Amino acid sequence: MKYITKEVRIGIAGIVALCILVYGINYLKGINMFKPASYFYVKFNNVNALAKSSPVYADGVRVGIVRDIAYDYTQPGNVIVEVELDTDLRIPKGSTAELVSELMGGVRMNILLNNNPREKYAIGDTIQGSLNNGMMEDVAKIMPQVQQILPKLDSIMISLNAILGDSSIPASLHSLQRITANLEVASGKMAHVFSEDIPQLTGKLNTIGDNFIVISNNLKEINYAGTFARIDSTIANVKLATDKLNSKDNTIGLLLNDPQLYNNLNATSINAASLLEDLKAHPKRYVHFSLFGKKDKQ
Repeated sequence: MKYITKEVRIGIAGIVALCILVYGINYLKGINMFKPASYFYVKFNNVNALAKSSPVYADGVRVGIVRDIAYDYTQPGNVIVEVELDTDLRIPKGSTAELVSELMGGVRMNILLNNNPREKYAIGDTIQGSLNNGMMEDVAKIMPQVQQILPKLDSIMISLNAILGDSSIPASLHSLQRITANLEVASGKMAHVFSEDIPQLTGKLNTIGDNFIVISNNLKEINYAGTFARIDSTIANVKLATDKLNSKDNTIGLLLNDPQLYNNLNATSINAASLLEDLKAHPKRYVHFSLFGKKDKQ
């Protein structure tokens, strides 16, 4: 122990501290130095600002991290990403990787496992990757439409401000308030009508209906056969009287239907009229009288 000097102790403490620091940094990055892992390479055309130590997911479960990102100078336009995955993870042939842009600006890698139980990628193989902007891509597609809508929204806001600034708006609101009050009054009156007047009207209609029923029952009791028989008898008597008037076997019939009798009566009437005229004109022919009486003949 006498050979372990103070300087050696300081060196050993520094090495231990450095190891602890390296382990702590890797632990914070998600790297477990004591856990076995396998590595693969993923080829992308654009990593969209993917950073080292970013997590790698498969079916929503974290299965590894990004160890390194390097530009492929042998094949310009490609970026090679080295990923460290759990040794228990089996990557079937045909599987791919994608970069998904998150809403807050981050990027994460998803391993899309293919359903191929027979073949799998070996450690160190290269997997094809693709870029999936997710919601950000949808937002980018919508932005041009939003930019077209913004001027229209601006015009609408200006129109709304003009409408709200119109002095007639308060008057209209007061009018609406009065209309609402009137509607409340009308509603109250309608409620009164339905609660009091309608029952009274219904009672009167019921009374009228009962009267119609009574009248109907009375009409049922009328002897229509006897009434029509009497009407037929009356019509027969009228017809008989009419036939007698048209016949010449009675005085009235002769008077109405015999022209000679009519002419005689007419002639008699004319002669009587002439006699009266002559009587008026020459009364002495028909009346003889003396104021002193008639003289005795000798």
